[in-house]
Amino acid sequence: MEHSKTPTLSQQALGPLLQSRSKTNPIADKIIVATALILLVMDGTIGHYEVIAAIIILTREILISGLREFLAKGKIKLPVSNLAKLKTVLQMVSIALLLSGDTGNKIINFQDYNAQTIGIIFLWLSAALTLFTGYDYMRKGIDHAISEDNKD
Repeated sequence: MEHSKTPTLSQQALGPLLQSRSKTNPIADKIIVATALILLVMDGTIGHYEVIAAIIILTREILISGLREFLAKGKIKLPVSNLAKLKTVLQMVSIALLLSGDTGNKIINFQDYNAQTIGIIFLWLSAALTLFTGYDYMRKGIDHAISEDNKD
């Protein structure tokens, strides 16, 4: 079966939005995530040991942003991996579920799993991906810095 080169209706409708989104400041996602996580911790939605997941996510975002800034000074780009994109999706879904509060729990309620529980599970999954992708980025950044230093 041959695929058509003609864009679908959804691609035509969303194309300009997606193109403009890719050109926006990448810091915006980090600010949204950081603000939401801080507010969710402050109101107790994220509590006890779940705070560790939020700290992991916030720490990684700061470190990787700094690494990207450092590498950018040397005109080096660190491309976003697909796993990092999945991490961002999980973070956003987790935050959306946690922000939904009691209303979300009424809509999403499967035996012992409500919106808040699923949100916390997704928060931990995104924290695990955060550690993995953060380590991968740091390794690549350090390898590149060492190779540049050896050139001098």
